[in-house]
Amino acid sequence: MNRPRICAAIINNDLVKIREAELMVDLFEVRIDLIGDSWEKVAKTIKKPWIATNRTIEEGGKWNGNEARRIERLLQAIELGAEMIDVEFRTKNLNNIVPLVKKRVKCILSFHDTEKTPPLSELKRIVDSQIRAGADICKVVTTAKEYQDNLTVLDLVRAFHSSRIVSFAMGQLGQTSRVLSPLVGADFTYGSIEEGKESAPGQTTVKQMIDTYRILGIGD
Repeated sequence: MNRPRICAAIINNDLVKIREAELMVDLFEVRIDLIGDSWEKVAKTIKKPWIATNRTIEEGGKWNGNEARRIERLLQAIELGAEMIDVEFRTKNLNNIVPLVKKRVKCILSFHDTEKTPPLSELKRIVDSQIRAGADICKVVTTAKEYQDNLTVLDLVRAFHSSRIVSFAMGQLGQTSRVLSPLVGADFTYGSIEEGKESAPGQTTVKQMIDTYRILGIGD
């Protein structure tokens, strides 16, 4: 069995660490909201496919500026070579933004619940809505309050096995879902480039993720 695809989240401009991670991962996520003004410089150095993300505070990010400027930076990322753009499903004027993105690259429509894991039925409705809105990849991220929440997001992935989906639960209790989700059909999973530089709660490093898969007999 091939190792699942791993996306390394870039949260700063440490080009040395990024280059080291490039040897291990399949793609990167450029977190514009976390990197700050140097994000363009970082993006120009990446040699693997990358996702541009400019996460709002409401969905667990750090962007606190003008909304029009936030979207402008995402569209700018297309010009810099982004392969995918992550747009929050609850973004205003989504119907106008999605076609602009899809003219050039793939569009991830993402939903984040930073407090809990909603029932499976509710998560299914969210994915159905993301598909109708034009998502190339549906991303649904919840917060694990109990171990059962891992099973809920894994069941969500299995329910949409014919569509491209990314789903897992954040927090320490959700780490199992981060490892297992691509094994049941998720498009990829996320890891941090180094310990202490996580882009979300419960995120483990890329190396830890790879080591876990090796223990499971998956991949190299």
